[in-house]
Amino acid sequence: MTRKIPALLVALVVAALPATGRAAAWTARPAQYPKVAVERDVPIKMSDGVTLFANVIHPANASGVAVPGRFPVLLTQTPYNKLATGLNFEDDYLVQRGYVQVIADVRGTGSSEGAWTSFGAREQRDGYELVEWAASPKRSWSNGRVGLHGTSYGAINQILTAAQHPAGLRAAFPIVPMSDSYRDVAVTGGQFDVSFIPSWLGLVTAAGELPPTYTPTNPSEAAGVMASHAQNVTAFQANLVAQGMVGGDPIFDGPFYRTRSPIEVIDKVRVPTFIVGGWYDLFQRGEPLLYQHLARNGVPTRLLMGPWYHTSASLDPGLPADGVPSIDDLELRWMDHYVRGVQDPTLNKDIAPVTVFRLGSGHYTRFTSWPPKDTAFAPRYLTGNGLSGGSLIAGARGASGSDVVPWVPTAGLCSRSLAQWTAAGTMQGCEKDQRLNDFMGLHYDMPVTRDTRLAGPASMHLFLTTNGRDAPLTVRLEDVAPDGTSTQISAGCNLLSMRAHTMSKTVKAGSWIVQPYHPFTKASVLPTPSGKVMELWVEINPTTALIAAGHTLRLAIQQTDTPHLSPSIPEQMSILGNMLTILHDPAHPSAVVLPLER
Repeated sequence: MTRKIPALLVALVVAALPATGRAAAWTARPAQYPKVAVERDVPIKMSDGVTLFANVIHPANASGVAVPGRFPVLLTQTPYNKLATGLNFEDDYLVQRGYVQVIADVRGTGSSEGAWTSFGAREQRDGYELVEWAASPKRSWSNGRVGLHGTSYGAINQILTAAQHPAGLRAAFPIVPMSDSYRDVAVTGGQFDVSFIPSWLGLVTAAGELPPTYTPTNPSEAAGVMASHAQNVTAFQANLVAQGMVGGDPIFDGPFYRTRSPIEVIDKVRVPTFIVGGWYDLFQRGEPLLYQHLARNGVPTRLLMGPWYHTSASLDPGLPADGVPSIDDLELRWMDHYVRGVQDPTLNKDIAPVTVFRLGSGHYTRFTSWPPKDTAFAPRYLTGNGLSGGSLIAGARGASGSDVVPWVPTAGLCSRSLAQWTAAGTMQGCEKDQRLNDFMGLHYDMPVTRDTRLAGPASMHLFLTTNGRDAPLTVRLEDVAPDGTSTQISAGCNLLSMRAHTMSKTVKAGSWIVQPYHPFTKASVLPTPSGKVMELWVEINPTTALIAAGHTLRLAIQQTDTPHLSPSIPEQMSILGNMLTILHDPAHPSAVVLPLER
């Protein structure tokens, strides 16, 4: 939901079949048009009377004059102002290769009328109407075939739009899309994401206060739009944060988040959809889930997961590498085939269903499914003294002891979390070595004598006691090199009072829970009785990694994840003075469930 990032895509084109009958390799298609021409602030009236404003970007000749003709259209919807270079998801690369791009300010942002409610039901309907407007034969530049293009916010609304089946829509290419607005980003594990959400709301607010370009010619419209945007800041943005921090409805899951979660409608999507995500992205949890639903439903789909933060998937993807084309190449190829309608006989052969960067290996690998078919989920049990360094072992019978989890309010400051949850806005070196952070809690190690590969989601099953106060838990999987460098692979968080889980939505592999689903509703909050043993399952975000022989797989546990997460004020009062003990003995077999590739 932050910035895009200048123009996407470098591409490939179909080659003729040689006489042998074997398809020739694809090669990048050069630009057909030397320039682009921008038609600014085109008014588009929605069915409720609100006018949205869009820029229409046309292929142009060397003089910068739009060329006549009908072209396939790429629709982009942004809340960051269509004037903002890099944030408006403009893609001249595709336009110069024969596409028209329509970039619309979503309602209540940029130059558009209305009130912004961040993926609200009316905004979703706008997406449907914008596609049909762009596909209409009334548009002299449209051939009626539309694709969806954009990053982050401009990726999320692709799924919400596609689920409505507007006429003319042929394909989508969401880069770093969210799945679940509550679990993926807003309120992780029952705690408010204070490192990203407030700054992101501020970005949308600031972008909405730029004067529209039509101000000189239509000052009354511009004044009304800017006044409406300013009024909405208090009514929506500020109110959302304030209510959440005082323990109001926004701190709990419910209709607000369900309406705004693509995972709720992903099963309605029918158009070919290529999902790009990152192992350090804000939406690391949800991108594989979206792919899984599409693949299960038989929708043409692909998943690419790189070693990227939220803002780096388009800025510096490090591609091509290992035979994986650039994201530019992939999107142009996808759109050429599904939107332009150019036959691509080798697309399915060339682009694997799942392409992922394996952390710790420096290379990409390909799978036919996610998780990979040869992934087996297996527990490793906690034992020993976690304060000085406990162990992870294969059998519960050998486990012993218990550990008090220290309360260190600065835990998380020197970890990959700080970089990940500020969307790579804060890089301080600890994202590559967080050994200092490991000593702000407990850690349990498993030396690796032969290369060990992880691929899939993981989970943490803990037996705990408290003194009757609530407690947050953060668990991290880490790769510790022989020199002691500790690199976070993935992590998960959960409040003890939010430990209830819904079995009908929980994913199991055999007898093991591998993706616990916590309802996080007000009604699901459980007491934390003093001295009583409680069980907590923590969801650890999916990943793929190589733990090389001679390295150590580490499980680190802290209470806080600062500054990523903050409990609401009432929760903070409940947490003060807590004493939290983890039990790990044969009667209380606390364990991490790992996705081990066979």
